[in-house]
Order: sequence, then C-alpha cells, then structure tokens
Amino acid sequence: PAVTLDGREVAILGNIEFPREIGASLSHGASGIGLYRTEFLYLGSKNTPTEEEHFNAYTQSIQELGNKPIIIRTVDLGGDKFFPTADNSKEDNPFLGCRSIRYCLENVTIFKSQLRAILRASAFGNVKILFPLISSLQELQKAKDVLKEVKEELNHKGIDFDKNIELGIMIEVPSAVMLADILAKEVDFFSLGTNDLIQYTLAIDRSNEKVAHLYSPAHPAILRLIKMAIKAAEDNNIRIGICGEMGGEIEYTILLLGLGLREFSVAPAMIIPEVKKIIRSVTFERAKEVAEIVCSFNDPAETTKYLRDMAREIIPEIF
Repeated sequence: PAVTLDGREVAILGNIEFPREIGASLSHGASGIGLYRTEFLYLGSKNTPTEEEHFNAYTQSIQELGNKPIIIRTVDLGGDKFFPTADNSKEDNPFLGCRSIRYCLENVTIFKSQLRAILRASAFGNVKILFPLISSLQELQKAKDVLKEVKEELNHKGIDFDKNIELGIMIEVPSAVMLADILAKEVDFFSLGTNDLIQYTLAIDRSNEKVAHLYSPAHPAILRLIKMAIKAAEDNNIRIGICGEMGGEIEYTILLLGLGLREFSVAPAMIIPEVKKIIRSVTFERAKEVAEIVCSFNDPAETTKYLRDMAREIIPEIF
C-alpha cells in the first residue's frame, strides 16, 4: 500500500477491461484488481458465454494474481454496451433502462451462470463479488437471493467455493447514496462508480458535446454525495473505495484521501505510481484540511483550480 507521511495506509489497485491487463497493473505496483469488468466475455462473442468460459477466464486471472484481491463485477450490459444475442429491443433511454443489475435480474439464467463461475473460482484465490448499479434495497435483496440460491446449489453438489466470499455494491446512482446507511448493512464494501454517479446526478451525457463541459467531478453536489457515502460506510464499519475515473485523475487524489477514502482502483496502470507518489507526499491531516476547504466552495472551476495549485505545490514534478 501507499502510506501517507503520518502513517495512514491506502490500497492502490487496478481497473481492468481484459485479463491481459493484469500484468501491467501489477508491474506498476497495484496490490490487486479493484474492478474486473466482465463485459468482454459477452461483447467479444456471438453466443452467450458458458459457465466454463467464465470460470476459465476468472481462474486464469486468479493464478496470475496469486493471493492478491480481485473484485469481479457482475456483467454491466445495457446502456452503451449491448450483447449481440441479448434482447436488444430499442429503448428510448437505454442508460435509464434495463441495464446492469436490472438486466441480470431480468435474465436470471445468465446471472446464475456467472455467479456459479465466480463462486467456483473463489476456491482458488482472494475473490470478491461486486454488483453494479444498485438503486434500491429491494434490488439488492433480489440479487442477494439469487446469489444465495447459487451457493445452495453448489453446496448441494459438493462443489468447493469460498463460503465467506465478500459482497460489495457499486455506489453510482444518487438513490444508492441516499440509502447508503441502509445498504451498508447488507454488504461488506462499497465501490464508488463516479462516472455514472456524475452523469445521473447532473443529468449530463458526457458524450454529448453540447453539455459535456458541464460534466465535472468537482461539482459540489458530487462531492457532497461522495462524502455521504464515505460516512455511511464508516458508520457501519465497511470498506469503501473508488473505481471511477475520478480516482485516477491525480488532481483529485488529495481531496479523496481527505474525504476518507483508503482504497483507490485506477486505470490506466501507468497512473498507479503517480497516485502512490501523491499519497506518500502528504499527511492525512493535511489532506483533511484540503477537503474541508474544497467542500466550502460552490464553483467547480474554483475547486479544480485550487486542487491543481495544491498538487503542483506538493508534487511539482508530476504537474
């Protein structure tokens, strides 16, 4: 881990789109994989991936990692990611439609196949499960019920898996933040998905050039939501990390550290040493002071300028 000047440990992990990226994350100093996206199994195939295809992909990745943690996110289809053989009936608003965990709960056979593979793979390494786009307690409970069913099926068949496998959820819609104190009682960890959190909170499609300039991680509403999610996690003694792009944008590292984050999962891999260097160049107390100042600002531009100036002062060689 990276350690601040006053001794606070912070885990730095890697985000990956494909298993072949694991080596780069490790060689740049990642202590594990904090976001293993599984869409590649679907988007690169004309057929629904089998349980064995899932299992083989996961176990190969686990072997490369040794006992380092790997957080496998269940498939996040829909929105801008469509599986060729899935029901691609046109939706007027696909980002507000049947995507992610909703897609999985609508296609339980596909969901269970992936969960079986993840659980079977968990017998060989330090595996954790991550559910994306949870927006209500009921949605989480339904997903947990499916997971429980799969565990019971494997137990009945005598198939080995990690009986204490950790479960987390992405915090990436405003409703999840507002319910974070309730959701925290149901899971072992949170992972902040800031890309969607910003998009859904600010009602901005960042691929739309007419409004993309309004998309900002420094928006005070976003910082308040992050602060709320961190507090809910701390109050319930569960871990919280960040896997959204904001975590790899180094001008925000000190702010996120000061808000209380102790786990960053970032991409591309080459960013990892820079994030570590920033964390090792500041005290946690100083980071908290920076966060307090930033949270008093109402203008994203003011926040961004302050953070960049602060980063240049602390680590001029990076900026």
